Amino acid sequence: MAETSADILERFRPYNIDLGLRQPYFDLLERLGSPHRHLPPVVHVAGTNGKGSTCAFLRAMVEAAGYKAHVYTSPHLVRFHERIRIAGALIGEDELVAILRDCERLAEPGAVTFFEATTAAAFVAFARHPADLVILEVGLGGRLDATNVIPTAAASAITRLSYDHCAYLGDTLTSIAREKAGIMKKGVPCFAAPQPAPEALNALREVAAERNAPLVVGGEDWRVERLDDTRFRFTGPARSVDLPHPALVGQHQFWNAGLAIATTAAVPLAISDDALRLAMRRVEWPARLQRLDRGVLPSLLPPGWELWLDGGHNDSAGEVLAAQAAAWQREDGDSPRPLHMIFGMLSTKAPKDFLKPLAPFVDRLRTVGIEGEPLACPADDLARLAQQAGFPKATAAADAASALRDIVAAAPRPGRLLICGSLYLAGQILSLNQSGL
Repeated sequence: MAETSADILERFRPYNIDLGLRQPYFDLLERLGSPHRHLPPVVHVAGTNGKGSTCAFLRAMVEAAGYKAHVYTSPHLVRFHERIRIAGALIGEDELVAILRDCERLAEPGAVTFFEATTAAAFVAFARHPADLVILEVGLGGRLDATNVIPTAAASAITRLSYDHCAYLGDTLTSIAREKAGIMKKGVPCFAAPQPAPEALNALREVAAERNAPLVVGGEDWRVERLDDTRFRFTGPARSVDLPHPALVGQHQFWNAGLAIATTAAVPLAISDDALRLAMRRVEWPARLQRLDRGVLPSLLPPGWELWLDGGHNDSAGEVLAAQAAAWQREDGDSPRPLHMIFGMLSTKAPKDFLKPLAPFVDRLRTVGIEGEPLACPADDLARLAQQAGFPKATAAADAASALRDIVAAAPRPGRLLICGSLYLAGQILSLNQSGL
């Protein structure tokens, strides 16, 4: 049987986090021909929440304008190939295998991590194929991330910051912001989303001043405004434009779209207002308040039910989902549809911080483990933590399908069912929904 990309990836140091720009990684890049120095113009995206959505908006805008973009994101949901998109298409298996074999052959044995190898592979693929822009998402942090070897960029972007990966980035918004701001480059404009606290924005300003990087801040230098049920307005230094609501659901997506629009002011491409309008309709990003209306799991629901999926996993993500739950209640009017949740999370996260904002909106909560993930929090432990977070009747379920059936059987009328808490869980749900129980 032919060796697959998954076989090769398993031989690199495992999926654990090893933050730092280490010499073995630099050595590998040099032996590969320094592909990170031979890329199309780059937009480098860091932040805590909304990195992937901002990248998705940027890609949609570039492609709607008729250009080609390479995109590197993480983690993947179903297939690793989702991480590396070459000029509009996911990297092919044959090319990925060939590049990973080169990485394995040229790397110091046992010295290069999984993320370093995959980032090097993406750089090789991007350097080989023509494109007009590279959209490069940071894996973790920014300053010491494997993506932060590019010598310069057309622009950098920093999404909303929050508490996540505190063991690596620090336990204050100031320390987290300084780590994320490590992607700023001298003379390269950085576009920032509105931040949750003054200390986060102050830290970004300090690093921008140290690096002589112009900082363009959401809520100050650019803004978004919801006009009505179909339109919103972006206003910034370079343009003001009315646009259709983005295809990605949630109030927070207006700001992610706005950050992407603001960033286009610094890319060397002509992106018209019409291209922006088209991009709002076309943008796709799975497992971010994604409605599942086809597949195995929706088929288990009686008429009148809705099934939603979200991979958010920190306190800010909980706040975003709570805001959407409140919006659903307003949309439903006098008889709001009940909201139920299936919840799974890694043990490295903070379940109670995620769940507390959602407690006023959720009728039933079932917790699940995440199969095959060694860091997954057991369902029984999650249920106990959920009870402490304001869900007194939270109970554990064997798996998502069992939880779904249980919720439907106990509910007196149709409702909305939200599966959330982890991108790893979201990936398994998408795979399950495609392939069957």
